[in-house]
Amino acid sequence: MTKEHSVTIELNGEAVTSSILPNENLRDLLRRHGMLSVKFGSSSGETGAAAVLFDGQLASADVILAAQADGHAVTTVESLNTERELHPIQAAFAATGAMQSGYSAGAMVLGTLALLKRNPDPSETEIRDMLSGILDRETAYVKAVEAVKRAAAVMRGETTEPFAPLIIKPLTDGTNPVDYDPRRVAPVAPRSVPRLIPSRDVPEMTVVGKPEVKVDAVKLAKGNPAFTDDFEMRGLLYAKMLWSPHAHARIIAIDDSAAVALPGVHAVLHYGNSPRIKYASGGQSWPNPHPHDQVSFDNKVRHVGDRVAAVAAETVEIAEAAVALIDVTYEVLPAIFDEREAMLPGAPVVHDEADTEGIFDRDRNIVHEIKAERGDVEAAFAKADHIFEQTFRVHQVQPAPIEPHISVAWIDGDERMVIRTATQVPFHTRRMVAPLLDMEIKDIRVIKPRIGGGFGAKQEMLIEDIVALLAKATRRPVRLELTREEEFTSSRTRHPQTITYRTAVDNDGMLVAQDMYVLGNTGPYGTHAYTVQTVTGLRGLSSYNAPNKRFHCDVVYTNIPVPGAYRGYGAPQAEFALESHMEDIAREIGEDVIEFKRRNWVKVGSEIDIAPHLGERAVEEEELDEYPRVGSSGIEECVAQAMSEIEWHRRDDPSWVQPADRPNIRRGIGFAFCMHGTAIPFLDMGGC
Repeated sequence: MTKEHSVTIELNGEAVTSSILPNENLRDLLRRHGMLSVKFGSSSGETGAAAVLFDGQLASADVILAAQADGHAVTTVESLNTERELHPIQAAFAATGAMQSGYSAGAMVLGTLALLKRNPDPSETEIRDMLSGILDRETAYVKAVEAVKRAAAVMRGETTEPFAPLIIKPLTDGTNPVDYDPRRVAPVAPRSVPRLIPSRDVPEMTVVGKPEVKVDAVKLAKGNPAFTDDFEMRGLLYAKMLWSPHAHARIIAIDDSAAVALPGVHAVLHYGNSPRIKYASGGQSWPNPHPHDQVSFDNKVRHVGDRVAAVAAETVEIAEAAVALIDVTYEVLPAIFDEREAMLPGAPVVHDEADTEGIFDRDRNIVHEIKAERGDVEAAFAKADHIFEQTFRVHQVQPAPIEPHISVAWIDGDERMVIRTATQVPFHTRRMVAPLLDMEIKDIRVIKPRIGGGFGAKQEMLIEDIVALLAKATRRPVRLELTREEEFTSSRTRHPQTITYRTAVDNDGMLVAQDMYVLGNTGPYGTHAYTVQTVTGLRGLSSYNAPNKRFHCDVVYTNIPVPGAYRGYGAPQAEFALESHMEDIAREIGEDVIEFKRRNWVKVGSEIDIAPHLGERAVEEEELDEYPRVGSSGIEECVAQAMSEIEWHRRDDPSWVQPADRPNIRRGIGFAFCMHGTAIPFLDMGGC
């Protein structure tokens, strides 16, 4: 048994003595003492979420052993929380909105405290250098920099103006373009200050268009309990996972006897002792789109990082040791990773099981085929003056929320299953987990605290069924938190896509037809496969007017880590390809890029005629009596303001594109626009 020993640290000015294990890090020790501002982001310290002041120096408690802190002074954000009011640094972060999720807000506040003690009037370079060790996935740092500047000014005794949007006069009448004037000087304000052009259609209002402090800014700035792991449970067990080391394999045998016999282990789950209930994990509106091609634990693994087994034990270390004792015999199968090869003859079949229904063509790995057409595309191409065709590829991307996936489940006094979890979709999770637990929805409660970034990766029932099944098996609270490595292998990513555009243009520079083919890669499971690719088609064929348009998409299985929802939900892939394609067409026909796009982009009154023919409730064949139309558009004003802010004329200035004093540098300015709305059109209430 590992021997404990004691350490004494000066924690926020007071001596604290604790018993620790040799492998315990400072972060865990501090959280044991209620310093919940110190967050887990990674075990190697890159995120900075566990920042503390160690003898006055900003350092990551992730990579300091508790034993190393013996005799040292450690300061956390809680040192500022001596009264109800916010410290000036905390107040500045709250006033500027320098936090979205707020998961790393405490680290930024603490870094600011150390910086201002050394230098009461730091430069922006010094501020950014301090913030560089604290990864922020949300604000692009501009508001954090502003918060530090304002806090510094207040602490020097200066008066600061209230943080508010910069009201800008419109340059257009809201409908018609204006000539670009390179002599116009854009309004000067820090980059952190939002620019606001009041809409002619919106009256003066009390809240809309006015600065508002986040409703939970106080607890985020103070580092108070807000996130899933900030609330303790008595009798908590810790879960760890055994993940597949193979991209594609069949489990021939699994022996858990040594793991079960390990003292401190309370449950081991795998396909041999878990119910086989089919589901789809994507957090979407009821009924979840098919195919339901997942089970909690399967006898086949389909990507590196797929589930094999789960262990619940008294400590994380015991759970890890138990996972290492599980003996699995695999039959390794051929794997496929590139969507362009998934449908080829002889490609390995990812889902060959008999009990998954709703796969479009399992033998060719096609999960879904999606089609929609308006007008007669082929006839339009046959008569077109110009035809342009290009193919674009969008790669897989991990959103990397600083707070990893974490869930805790327990059975309450009313015998209900309670799951506290970092999720974006608590109600979907509740509905989806119920059949996996053989429980009624009414007997399940899902608690969603604040989440430390989601970006779509948490729009999923990802690990909630695991902790709930373990809690049901042990009748003890169970906690599972993914590591940073597990986030990359076993969480969710953006869908890779291969996108081909074929566009017909007449001699007047008007679009005649657009044909969009998407080959979407959904990895081994169809979570979000249909809806993400549908949104790709919707956004890819709705920005510009073309009387003839067609969308065709094949969504295929591969053995990459599972894609799912990700910011924009299929739109960024389409917009990247579309805007690149349109710019290249403009250059090819000798047109100004903005003028070519302006001639063709949708305007007030334009029909968005392909939208009703795409989606889970699409009208497949018949015509509608009425199609949705654009009711308002701010694009002309947006373009005019953006050209002025970015100094558009530099685009054609050789001395700016290739500066003489830096011959190795090339600079450019481009233009792209997109439309985006929340929710799935004509399905979720938010899309109405």
